Amino acid sequence: MGDKRIVLVNTNQIRPPIAPLGLDYVAEALEQAGYSAELADLNLAEDPEEELRNRLSGTPPLLVGVTFRNSDDCFWPFGECFIPRLQGIIDDIRSLTDAPIVLGGSGFSVFPRPILRRCDCRFGIRGGGEVALCAFARAVEKGGGFDDVPGLVREVEAGPDAIYGENPPRLQPNTLSLGTSRSYVNNRQYFLQGGQLGLETKRGCDRRCAYCADPLVKGGRVRTRDPSEVADEVESLLQQGVDVLHLCDSEFNIPSAHALAVCREMTRRGVGQKVRWYTYACPTPFTDELADAMKNAGCEGVNFGVDSANAAMLECYGRSFGRSDIAKAVQLCRRHRLTTMIDLMLGGPGESEESVMETIEFMKQLAPDCVGAALGVRLYPGTRLAARVAREEGMSDNPNLQHFGSVGPLDSESLGEDLEELLLRPVFYVSRNLGNAPAELVREIIDEDERFFAPRPRDASENYNYNQNELLQNAIKEGARGAYWDILRKCRTREA
Repeated sequence: MGDKRIVLVNTNQIRPPIAPLGLDYVAEALEQAGYSAELADLNLAEDPEEELRNRLSGTPPLLVGVTFRNSDDCFWPFGECFIPRLQGIIDDIRSLTDAPIVLGGSGFSVFPRPILRRCDCRFGIRGGGEVALCAFARAVEKGGGFDDVPGLVREVEAGPDAIYGENPPRLQPNTLSLGTSRSYVNNRQYFLQGGQLGLETKRGCDRRCAYCADPLVKGGRVRTRDPSEVADEVESLLQQGVDVLHLCDSEFNIPSAHALAVCREMTRRGVGQKVRWYTYACPTPFTDELADAMKNAGCEGVNFGVDSANAAMLECYGRSFGRSDIAKAVQLCRRHRLTTMIDLMLGGPGESEESVMETIEFMKQLAPDCVGAALGVRLYPGTRLAARVAREEGMSDNPNLQHFGSVGPLDSESLGEDLEELLLRPVFYVSRNLGNAPAELVREIIDEDERFFAPRPRDASENYNYNQNELLQNAIKEGARGAYWDILRKCRTREA
């Protein structure tokens, strides 16, 4: 199997560690296609360089697949960029093998061309890799035929200003099938160190939120998995000693009929009594019937990303629900004993002190279990919000924009109008209407209400940024399990 060996490299090294769900699915797809998949997991390795040497020594692999989960921590005011670390890993791989390198993962899929340029790589796969990486492996074996690889981004003109072409994706109209064994990643170890494991019941999102990159990564059309396949996967994880899950769907309840079918299948199979799970959901459509089915299927908590309670800001963000919808969803969760998290996104175009106050006061009255008051909107290329800001305000010398990282200055004159390049360094929109100290303003309005995760300075001991969060990591070491927001909530109320 020497010429069939494919090494998959997990480059994500944030803490608490998050299991590389995509690589588990991709590895099983490769095995089913006749290849031998090996995982070089740099997140669990005590010595990442030694892990790479061990996996890439001996018989050369057919290719090396490298996943890049996040381009940065997506959190203002931290803005830690992970691309320099990726560049170092790619250099290490090149020093160990001449095998073709292909990049992939969510972070790569948002910024494929600039990441390929910075890593001096020829190939990357945008979107899901289960079908595409198998097709790429076949093309490598044959020495060509890359036009048949769906979602492949490849170099067509080399050099410092390399030009890349992109193959169109080929997605099934409405369905998705993924492996269920979850046997390629050390999921038990991730559970012990990370407190939860991910799972997808569907992929893609047909919402049109103005700022969100999910449709770029997962596709703009929802493809659902057979509920029995989802239940099979839950049972596989239970056999590995994993009984707390996070469903990674963009919105679990869209479409609601599929969410209901998944819950009923999990209940019918008896796994709902053996697992606890958390999920993201939209306030609409969210019904009493679905909330009841979710609870019976083992759901512990729901995270509603509502962004704002101000009508103008909801319209700015492209949201299709209003205050009454938010209130109804929280009330239904309370009725069915589902812990509720509301995620806000403050500071977008047009945000003012009055609109922030309106949103926070509404949340205080609504009284969900906790509220994430994130400040700053991460701008992503390919989104309506980024295009609007570029068109109406410009990117250079824009007082509403704050940029971080070590990828280079925000300079549209030297980079032209390529938003992928401009926005690769973490760029956040924070409305100047909130003054020179927007985080302090938000904290003053929250007024020490312990239900809120308020924006805090980088050096504060308590932050809502999960990456390198000592409070969160210590709680997991002491046995806490669940969604990170719920673990932090319990730490605050001394329930953990």
